[in-house]
Amino acid sequence: MNARIWLLALATFVTGMAENITVGILPTLAQGLNVPLGIAGQLTTAFSLGFAIAAPFCSLLTRRFPLRTLLCMALALFALFNLIAALAPGYTVLLAARIGMAATSALTCLICTLMATRMVAPALRGRAIGVIFMGISGSLVLGVPLGMLLNDALGWRGVFLGLVLLATAVLFTAWHALPQLQGGERITPASYLNHLRDRRLVSAQLISVLMIAGHFTVFAYLAPYAQHVARIPEQWLPLIFAAFGIAGVAGGYLGGWLADRLGARRAIMITPLLYLATLLGVAWGGAAAWLFLPLMMAWGCISWMISPVIQSYLATRGPDSVQAGMSLNLSAMHVGVAVGTGIGGWVIGHGALSSTPWAGALLTLMAVGLAVYCTGGSRPHSLIPEPQSEA
Repeated sequence: MNARIWLLALATFVTGMAENITVGILPTLAQGLNVPLGIAGQLTTAFSLGFAIAAPFCSLLTRRFPLRTLLCMALALFALFNLIAALAPGYTVLLAARIGMAATSALTCLICTLMATRMVAPALRGRAIGVIFMGISGSLVLGVPLGMLLNDALGWRGVFLGLVLLATAVLFTAWHALPQLQGGERITPASYLNHLRDRRLVSAQLISVLMIAGHFTVFAYLAPYAQHVARIPEQWLPLIFAAFGIAGVAGGYLGGWLADRLGARRAIMITPLLYLATLLGVAWGGAAAWLFLPLMMAWGCISWMISPVIQSYLATRGPDSVQAGMSLNLSAMHVGVAVGTGIGGWVIGHGALSSTPWAGALLTLMAVGLAVYCTGGSRPHSLIPEPQSEA
């Protein structure tokens, strides 16, 4: 794989870390900002919502600027928002900076995905997208422990200063190492409408929502699940999260490899089925400590295979609206995070921790049904009626 693809993955890793990096330092943030813990927790919610809202609009910029220039602009703004966060006098300024980080992170992820697909041969496109999603999945999983380490060494403001330095280093490397590619299709509101006219493309987007939601019904509560259901000792939790992170990063690449080897249509059918099997395995066997780690690693790996598979499907079935589809898919992922976290919390409040994998499996079963629909037919099916011409 072209080394420059890994540089693009590093850019998504650095900007993506900002999303969950506050999760492990919430007590310190709450104390430093003099706000309740629940209010401090909304810093993560604001990022996820900001990302989901900004992603569809990011495509509008890809026609105006060369992609390398736009990527460096996004990294520069990301660094600036983190500097504002590090110097924030209070909660309101930090919250606004988090929304800015989310928008620039969404732009970075979209540009890196587009550049990756342009820098390799068509036969390697799925694997290139998979490498990008290794960066995205790695950031979501590893952002928490890295934030805790920086917080212990430098305090919560040092966490954001660390992101400033990382983003600046990637910016200068990208400017010198990446080609100056031009934006592709012209993005207009019609681009999104064309994408939404195809029922199978919309179904693929919903697969992302459902599978990511199924993932976060368990992952958002993984620490208490491991302790109270699988009876994992607390001192083993860092190992559990490290193993889960490794599995998730590997899954990003494997999803792209599967799409290249079998084709996107087959991969979009196989991946939800495999994921359903692993979630049912966690539900049935996760209470046994000796089974929990291998089951969890398989679950973590396959859960992150779906994103490059979906992106590859969107690129092959909807080439005329691929940028619009990719940006909408980034939004779909973050909608899935919010939906899954909410459903998991509801299940715990009305049932038990042990029921969360069953809830995730139910969401995944719905994704399997949509995958069956996506694999059928070859003609687009309109969700929005085409205008009728007058005789």
